[in-house]
Amino acid sequence: MTEQETDYSKEYSDDSFWEKVKKFALKAGREVLEKALILYYCLQDPDTPAKAKAVIVGALGYFIWPLDAIPDLTPVVGFVDDLGALALAIMIVAAHVKKDHKMKAEEKLQIWFGKEGPNSQTSAEES
Repeated sequence: MTEQETDYSKEYSDDSFWEKVKKFALKAGREVLEKALILYYCLQDPDTPAKAKAVIVGALGYFIWPLDAIPDLTPVVGFVDDLGALALAIMIVAAHVKKDHKMKAEEKLQIWFGKEGPNSQTSAEES
């Protein structure tokens, strides 16, 4: 790894993941959080191989990292880079993503956003 590359896996922890999700849930939107949660639940699964977990930790670490390429506070585009990193990680570990991971992610999203999506009155900070 060169000096310019960052090992985003060092940024990942369960606590920092949930802190970021709660802080930016409504700004990030349902699509970004769906991918982050699917990866999170896949990471928690003991059946997920170590190589897949390494990819997931790197992607979630990037999601959590406060100095990402496009600041998350930037309106509209702030989470585009996060979405790309999460989507790429899901493609790489797709063989290990189970229906159960997707269902758990969807259940959490429905609690936070309601069945109607991100414009619902329910917020992530309520759970």
